[in-house]
Amino acid sequence: MSMAKNKTSKTSSNVKDFINSFADTEQKRIDSFEFLKIMQEFTGFEPKMWGPTIIGFGSYHYKYDSGHEGDAPLVGFSPRKKEFSLYVFTGLKEHEHLLQNLGKFRKGKACIYVKKLSDINQDELKIAIKETIHYLKLKYEKN
Repeated sequence: MSMAKNKTSKTSSNVKDFINSFADTEQKRIDSFEFLKIMQEFTGFEPKMWGPTIIGFGSYHYKYDSGHEGDAPLVGFSPRKKEFSLYVFTGLKEHEHLLQNLGKFRKGKACIYVKKLSDINQDELKIAIKETIHYLKLKYEKN
């Protein structure tokens, strides 16, 4: 029986090459390298490509009650055309306070969207990253 392959799995693509070819404006390129630096320095993890367009830091193994399981980055981002997708938020009600002073963003289900780095407070971003990693490790590393 073949398991469905998780479409967001780690690849060996070069992160910097990806940013240079994917970011469609100079500002997006600059912000991408800045997000890269912030997340790498703050988490201590090397950036890796996950799927074709997500830059992830660290990883965890999840298993849902449905039996579906896989690996995902602890935090990450993608410099999409319209805005950045930041994977630094669990989407849970009890973590919404982490976004209160973040700045200008739009909230998705488990990510936040920002147009540019200067729209958000980097210290608040780091708090959200820290809490999200802490939560994921607590929830999924119960061995």
